Amino acid sequence: MRRFCLIALCFVVWAATLTPLSADDLRLNGEFVQGGFIVGHAPPGSAVRFEGRPLRVSKGGVFAFGFGRDAGPDAELIVEFPDGRIEVRELVVAPREFNIQHIDGLPPKKVTPPPETLERIRAEGARVRAARAGDSDRTDFVDGFDWPAQGRISGVYGSQRILNGEPRQPHFGIDIAGPVGRPVLAPAAGVVSLVEPDLYFSGGTLLLDHGHGVTSSFLHMSRIDVQVGQRVERGDRVGAIGATGRVTGPHLDWRINWFDARLDPGLLVGSMPERLVRPAPMRP
Repeated sequence: MRRFCLIALCFVVWAATLTPLSADDLRLNGEFVQGGFIVGHAPPGSAVRFEGRPLRVSKGGVFAFGFGRDAGPDAELIVEFPDGRIEVRELVVAPREFNIQHIDGLPPKKVTPPPETLERIRAEGARVRAARAGDSDRTDFVDGFDWPAQGRISGVYGSQRILNGEPRQPHFGIDIAGPVGRPVLAPAAGVVSLVEPDLYFSGGTLLLDHGHGVTSSFLHMSRIDVQVGQRVERGDRVGAIGATGRVTGPHLDWRINWFDARLDPGLLVGSMPERLVRPAPMRP
């Protein structure tokens, strides 16, 4: 009888640690869809795991994660609170339909790179991946994002491009068409983690580190006005729209990553305004 009571007591204690908590204990802000970005807040000192991956949690309890283009249909978030309680949340990730774009007239060597350029492409890709792998303790992403440039939207996130009739990988950014030289602004504060003036595919390329593995990438730039290690504030000029790399016309390709997960910038900024304005901060 005594052993039965001890087992029952242990079960009660274990079950209590899994009891759902109030909204004030764990808050999640963002869109739970493919390409969505989530900012969370838990009591300071909490430990958070997303799909088995430990997340950085700031001193104030802020953390972040995201869903890639092909994520879903569900994901698991586990939070261990400072008092020992545990909450397991099963997150439902909504699917999306993506556009297919046909682009013809590209030089054949830009669609199928010649063998002698493959080593260069691999080396450039490794440098970009290394810049996206940083996990700094800054939380610049919490204050939200602005459009980095003004112009017509000529390409959208998730669309698959058919280049000269050959399917290629999906497009992971938003293309903003504009004349060469039009200013590109920092959509959020951050630190410059990569400056490359002439990558094979993306031409003039800039990466900003917004903290916790969240980065912005700016491709095809005609000029880059910042240096690696430099901190920029939201709205600072970082360069200009260009037509470098593999392009059919001048535009800015803006991308957002959470480590290697490709996120949809359009979910963070909404429709292109008639003029660039700063939205309200994105708070969890």
